Amino acid sequence: MGESEFGNEELAAFIERSAAMLADVGWPRMPARVFIALLVSDSGRLTAAELAETLRVSPAAISGAVRYLSDTQIAVRDREPGTRRDHFQVSGPMWQQTVLSRQRLFERWADALAEGIEVLGADTPAGARMRETLAFFRFMETEMPQLLAKWRTHLAEKGD
Repeated sequence: MGESEFGNEELAAFIERSAAMLADVGWPRMPARVFIALLVSDSGRLTAAELAETLRVSPAAISGAVRYLSDTQIAVRDREPGTRRDHFQVSGPMWQQTVLSRQRLFERWADALAEGIEVLGADTPAGARMRETLAFFRFMETEMPQLLAKWRTHLAEKGD
């Protein structure tokens, strides 16, 4: 990675703005910054040292961030044969993985809401709000796999 790739202050500002948007929807800040840095790099893969330099943070901050991204299957770690340096890159189906992880979260929320309805009583005003919320999450649970299947079909038809 050359200095010209990330030496641009406008690009650095873009990374920060984009990471802030992800943080606004629940991403931890440093993994969001690392994710965006990987996404905007021409090669799509950077070492921990390159990420630290790009984001002007310590290697320890990068370590925790790439662990989070790896655990959530948003980024993958690989090593070129004969080298000792790990490279990180955004995984191919990362958006699908992100949506699937949200689906698991929807399932957990739906289970909690069902329990709340039992505790509150289905016919109480609070129980009615919980029922409506539960219906939304159940809807999302059933629609998400179909939506992902449509996406895969779309990609196959485009040849991407």
